[in-house]
Amino acid sequence: MGLTADKITIRGGIPLVGRIEVKGAKNLVTKAMVAALLGETPSLLQDVPNISDVRIVRGLLEVHGVKVTEGDEPGDLILDPVDVESAHFAAIDAHAGSSRIPILFCGPLLHRLGEAFIPDLGGCRIGDRPIDFHLDVLRKFGAVVEKQPNGIRMSAPNGLKGTKVELPYPSVGATEQVLLTAVRAEGITELKGAAIEPEIMDLINILQKMGAIITVDTDRVIRIEGVERLEGYRHRALFDRNEAASWAAAALATDGDIFVGGARQSEMLTFLNVFRKVGGAFEIHDDGIRFYHPGGDLKPVIIETDVHPGFMTDWQQPLVIALTKAHGTSIVHETVYEQRFGFVDALVEMGATIQIHRECLGGHPCRFGQRNFNHSAVITGPTKLHGADIVVPDLRGGFSHLIAALSAEGTSTVSNVGIISRGYENFITKLRLLGADFDLEG
Repeated sequence: MGLTADKITIRGGIPLVGRIEVKGAKNLVTKAMVAALLGETPSLLQDVPNISDVRIVRGLLEVHGVKVTEGDEPGDLILDPVDVESAHFAAIDAHAGSSRIPILFCGPLLHRLGEAFIPDLGGCRIGDRPIDFHLDVLRKFGAVVEKQPNGIRMSAPNGLKGTKVELPYPSVGATEQVLLTAVRAEGITELKGAAIEPEIMDLINILQKMGAIITVDTDRVIRIEGVERLEGYRHRALFDRNEAASWAAAALATDGDIFVGGARQSEMLTFLNVFRKVGGAFEIHDDGIRFYHPGGDLKPVIIETDVHPGFMTDWQQPLVIALTKAHGTSIVHETVYEQRFGFVDALVEMGATIQIHRECLGGHPCRFGQRNFNHSAVITGPTKLHGADIVVPDLRGGFSHLIAALSAEGTSTVSNVGIISRGYENFITKLRLLGADFDLEG
């Protein structure tokens, strides 16, 4: 599916029932693929989902000389970095598309080639994701950064050396940047205020398999002792907890019953607590989690998104659809991305009662509180959603619009659904497996 022109017509009101499988996490596998650049021998990554972000990273690796082939099992990727080489700007730009992943290539390429180039970066428009901090970090390691009209060129004439970095906010991307750069930098790197999401910890597992020396303290401090050489890895990726939560929210909003194969309890602990408070039910099995609506009224909740181990920002958008059916007033306070409520306009058009506020509602003040960002939502229910014409704004918002259309009365047309393929493998096939009634165009 393309990223701009696809359209799906959904006839809503049918409970989603059945079983689907989730593979490796989008937020881990793409970074694990980049990590393969650091090795002197091939790597094997397993449970890789067939999503567009993976295809983008594969293309970027291949233009840099990495040989990428399919393994013996579905979802296996073999990444051979033996012949890494510099890539032409046009080739990088052609493969990067709207992805922000090229910024994470810089550390590994500086180690392997002594230089790196990245084009202007894109991504979902859900808030400010400046790359300046990434560039500042790379400068601390010793990189020379030169901004050019079509992108940024970097070099490391004296190699990269360990440094001290303190994050003002536990950013996942910045933490990944430090890890991927520090493991082969000379000396010790100390990172304070690091993100500790499960995907970060799984990336650390991969780097340790490759030969890295990394310690993680309880106070969000990560120390990396640089090594001269890393080998390839063999690793089965952590499951995609964001996709699992999205299907759970779809089960709740449509009065359905979905078994998410591959989902695990430990990484979803916070989500499961909120899911139960809203009125959803779940069963933990060895091979996955069953999510279902047990009957009765859904209950309002107050949610504040936060970094791990808090309630993930990626979980709130799909769950908001279920909250429109709750009896009472729910509050969602978004503290991670300041523009994550762009998807709400379509829900209001469909009949939801949702008000967006600049104030920090629901509890603690956050870093967006005095900056005039609309980052709190008040959802009053229950309301019945009705069909409408919707244009998908971003990845999680897009899946939320799918859930809204599936749970609404009447027919909805959802455009730009190709964006959803950035993070949801074979979601059209999965909708069919679950009994959804729809037609796909484009």
